[in-house]
Amino acid sequence: MNMKSILLIWRQKPTLRAIVFWLLPAAFLGFFFYQPLLVLFNLLISPRWGFNLAELDLNRIWKPLWFTTGQAALSTLLTMLIGLPGAWLFARFTFPGKRALKMLTTLPFILPTVVVAAGFNALLGPRGWVNLGLMSMFNLSSPPIQFLNTFGAILTAHVFYNTTIIIRVVSNAWAQQNIRLQHAAKVLGATPWQTFREVTLPLLRPSILASVLLVFLFNFTSFGVVLMLGGPQFATLEVEIYTQALHLLNLPVASVLSILQLICTLLITITHNKLAGQQSMVITPRSQVLGTRRPKKGFERFVVILLVITLFSLLISPLAALALRSVVKLEPSRGERGEISQGLTLQFYRELGVNRRDSLFYVPPIAAARNSFIFALITILITISLGLLVAYGLQQPSHINKILDPLLMLPLGASAITLGLGFVIVFNRPPFSNISFPVLLPIAHSLVALPFIVRTLTPALGSIPRSLRNAARALGASPLRTWREVDLPLLSPAIIVSTIFALTISLGEFGASTFLAKPAYPTLPVAIYRYISQPGAMNYGQALAMSTLLMLVCASGIFIIERIQSDDKE
Repeated sequence: MNMKSILLIWRQKPTLRAIVFWLLPAAFLGFFFYQPLLVLFNLLISPRWGFNLAELDLNRIWKPLWFTTGQAALSTLLTMLIGLPGAWLFARFTFPGKRALKMLTTLPFILPTVVVAAGFNALLGPRGWVNLGLMSMFNLSSPPIQFLNTFGAILTAHVFYNTTIIIRVVSNAWAQQNIRLQHAAKVLGATPWQTFREVTLPLLRPSILASVLLVFLFNFTSFGVVLMLGGPQFATLEVEIYTQALHLLNLPVASVLSILQLICTLLITITHNKLAGQQSMVITPRSQVLGTRRPKKGFERFVVILLVITLFSLLISPLAALALRSVVKLEPSRGERGEISQGLTLQFYRELGVNRRDSLFYVPPIAAARNSFIFALITILITISLGLLVAYGLQQPSHINKILDPLLMLPLGASAITLGLGFVIVFNRPPFSNISFPVLLPIAHSLVALPFIVRTLTPALGSIPRSLRNAARALGASPLRTWREVDLPLLSPAIIVSTIFALTISLGEFGASTFLAKPAYPTLPVAIYRYISQPGAMNYGQALAMSTLLMLVCASGIFIIERIQSDDKE
C-alpha cells in the first residue's frame, strides 16, 4: 500500500483518525488515572488488609461528608452574593482601571492554597496588619480578631478563590446578549425590572447554574484552605483522607472516603458539563450586543464605586498584605502592645538560602523553586503534547468522542488527595520505587492540568478555517508541512496560554504533592507549608517571602494570558 492510499484512507475514515489521536492520551489516562482508582476500589475488598466494610464506623464517614457539603453550599452562596454584582459591573460599565482590576480578580484562582493562607495570615492573623493596627490604636495586649482556625476563615478564603469564576462566566454571557431583545421588551412597555426578570435572567440562567456548580465543585474538593486556615476541628473529606492515609496509616478508610468523594464529584461534574453545554449560543454581532458605558451620576455611580472597593478589599488586600509583610520585620517591643514595626528589610529573602540550624533535612528554598520549575517543564511537555492530540481527536466527526471526552474531564472533578493516595498505593513498587527522582509528581500535575489545556486548545483549533488547509494541500503541501505552516502559527497564542496554565497549575499544586514529594525534592508549596508549620518569626517570614515570589510568578503568568487574549480580540 503506497502513501497515497494511506492518505486516502486517513481522509475518508474520521473514526480511524479519532482513534489514532486518542491512543496515547487514552493510554496515559488509563495507566496513571483510572488504574489507581480501580486499585482504591479493590483495596476495600482485598483480604490482605482484613478490612470489613460492615465494621466501618459510619460517623467517621457521614460527619466529614455533611461538613464538606454544608461548607461548600454556604461558600457557594456567599460567592454568588459577591460574584453576580461583580459580573454586572464588568459586563455593563467601563471605569478607570477596569482592565487591571479584572486581571487582579483572576489572580486568586490560580494561586496556591499555601500562598492564600499566608496572605490571610498576614492580613488577619495574630501578627497580621489589622490586628497590629487595632492593638496599636487601642493599646491592646492581645490580638482582638481571632480569624485563623475558624469557620469564617474557610468561607472567606473560598469566596476569595472562586469569585472570579462567577465574574468571568456570567459577565461573558451577559456581555454577549442581544440588545434588540431588551429594546423589544421596552417597546412592549416592560419596566427595567421586568426586562431583567423576563429577558436577561432567563438568558443568563445556564451560565449562572454552570458557574455555581463549578464553584461548588471546587469548594467540595478544597484541601489546603481547610487544612491551613480551618484548623484540626474542621475536617472535610479531603482533610480526612489526608489524615487517615498519612497520619493514621488507615488506607482502607481513606479509600472509602476517596471513593465517596469521587462519586460525589463525578455527579457534580456530569451535571456541570450538561449545563455548560447549554451555554452555547449563536454569536451576536458586536453592533447588536450590550455595550459598556460609564456609570451615570447618583446612585449608579455609588454602586459601581462600592463594588470596586468591595472587590479590591476582598481579592487584593490579602495579597498586598502578604507582599508588604514579607519586607517588614516585626520584633517584640518593651511596652504592652506586643509588636512594633522595625521598617523595611530584605532579611527574609536573604535568609532563604541559609541553614542556621544545620539540619540534615534542610533543603534550600532556591532548590525547592528549582524542583518546582523542573516539574513544571515536564508538566508542560506532557500536557501540551497530549492536549494537542486530544484537541485534534475532538475535531473528528466520530461518536467515539462522546465516550472519551467525559472520561478525559473526570480528573477535573477528582480530588488531588485521592489522586495522590492512588499513586502511593499503585506505584510504590519497581520500577517507580527505584527512581530517586519523583517522576510521578509531574505526571500527577499533568492529570490535574490536562482538562484545562484541552478546553483551551480545542476552541482555538476549531476556529481555523478549513479552506486554509485545503489551499495548502492544493499547492502540494504535505500534511506535516500544512500543520507546521498553517495550524501551528494560528495555534501559537492558545499554546502559549496553555503553557502558562500548565506552569501555574504545576507550580501551585499542593494536594497531590503532599503525598508524592520526596523529602529531598520538595516543591515550593510544600516548602512554604513546612516553614509555616514551624515556630519562629524567621520561619514565618521566610514562608511569606517564598509565597510572595510564587505569587509574582503566577501574576506574571495571568498578565501574559490577559495580554494575549486581548490582542486576539483586537
